[in-house]
Amino acid sequence: MTVPAPRVRRRPSMSGRVLPLLLALALVAPLGLLFALVDGTTTDDHDLASRERLGVRYLRALGPVTDALVEAQSTAVAGAPVSRASLNAAIEQVAAVDTAVGDELRSHERWAGLRAKLEGLPDRGLADPEAAYQAYGEANDLLLALYRKVRESSGLIRDPRSDTFFLQDGIGGDLPTATVLAGRLADLVRLAAARPAAERAKTGIELAELRSSAFGPANDLVADLRAAVDSSESTDLGANVLTPLDAYQRSLEAFTAAGGGRAAPNPTQLTAAGLAAQSAAKQLRTVILDQLDTLLEERVDALDRDRLLARIAAGVTVALLVGLAVTLLRRPAAGPHREPADAALPPAVRPDPTAAGRSADRQPVAVGRGVEAERWRPFDAAR
Repeated sequence: MTVPAPRVRRRPSMSGRVLPLLLALALVAPLGLLFALVDGTTTDDHDLASRERLGVRYLRALGPVTDALVEAQSTAVAGAPVSRASLNAAIEQVAAVDTAVGDELRSHERWAGLRAKLEGLPDRGLADPEAAYQAYGEANDLLLALYRKVRESSGLIRDPRSDTFFLQDGIGGDLPTATVLAGRLADLVRLAAARPAAERAKTGIELAELRSSAFGPANDLVADLRAAVDSSESTDLGANVLTPLDAYQRSLEAFTAAGGGRAAPNPTQLTAAGLAAQSAAKQLRTVILDQLDTLLEERVDALDRDRLLARIAAGVTVALLVGLAVTLLRRPAAGPHREPADAALPPAVRPDPTAAGRSADRQPVAVGRGVEAERWRPFDAAR
């Protein structure tokens, strides 16, 4: 019987182990590139939203300065003593915020110029109301320039989402401009009554231009806030903003009626309407800043979650790749491995140890019979 040769079982060679590893790396490389792109975009969005929140913090501090400055201007133009308590307190608040976040927002220089101008304003009404109007007007111009700087350097002016963009445009652009120009209009109406008759024509033109400048940002504010509510996915935004917005819009209509259509409106009525509009603007400003900061905070939290999940997925991928590499590299080198001869034989021809004993017991009988047959073979042939 022919016994089959033992089979040789070969183990994978070094190239056979490295090839799967290379294939795994080829698959992971595009995933790594995709992760890098997503992580970079998420990080940029996160940094922008975080910087925008710093801008909101700065705008919140500028609000009291705006109110105090407008009130001080009206008092100075009227010739009354100016109380600087509220203005000084507001200045200190902005100074603290500028110290904390001014490096990132690059606002130190503009704030230093505005602060010097504010601290140089007279404590008492000037003998010349026109000079007071001019001095406070310059301070207000510097204040509005600081608003623009904060919006630009914080990235608020480039916000990619509609609701937050319209909110920042309203709170950082329209509302402070409308507040400053409304106060300036009321003060100019007061000054116009005391100007000589020869300047009435010039004063009328100046009032008409200032009306257009003052009412334009106020109407833009209303449009911005309604656009923000319409475009937002937040259900809280509309509920929180629309009520104070309606109150501000009513006060704006009263102010427009008191100051529009006449060359020299009644100063008393216009001042009263202006104070009502300013009070409504304060409430609206607080609500807008709160809602804007909430939306930005939610965005930052969502970006944090996305970045964490992406990094966890990348970590799991790297761990699996390392495990695969270790498994492949720890296997022994390639070489022939011969199996035992018995293992190579089919079951039918493999020796059975138990059968060997039984054959040994019957062996004498089988041998004796064979010798006896061989002895009598010639006689059997002769027959």
